Amino acid sequence: MNGKQNGGTPKARILVVEDEIPAALFMVHVLSRVGCDVQVANSGEKGMALAKENRFDLIALKADLPGITGLEICRELKQRHISRKTPVVFISGQPCEEDVQRGLEAGAADYIAKPFEVTDFIFRIISHAKTKNRPEQTVPAEGALV
Repeated sequence: MNGKQNGGTPKARILVVEDEIPAALFMVHVLSRVGCDVQVANSGEKGMALAKENRFDLIALKADLPGITGLEICRELKQRHISRKTPVVFISGQPCEEDVQRGLEAGAADYIAKPFEVTDFIFRIISHAKTKNRPEQTVPAEGALV
């Protein structure tokens, strides 16, 4: 996490990729209020460009964007070195189980359905943003003492 909040804890850098302005503004407002540094892209193309040029702790990505889809963006980002380990959380209205499965198979960390409960949304976004900054854990070899 980059930047610092008042207490000295790092701010989570979040990219929100959402083409519906009211939804994007709502997510920015909610995440900013809990101390996140939020950038917004209102199209998949702009989101992809921002993700390629900057480091984020998490990308909140609308699944059904016009043009380049959220699924295509997620797959591309998971192939790129700079964003490979950045958690992607899909945000979608009424996803079917197949949509969720495709998103998770593409590398998404989570899938949040709209409308969402604000506290749950914040908790899940912050939790996934923090996982990017945890050291990778390795599984001990069989029989090894831990």
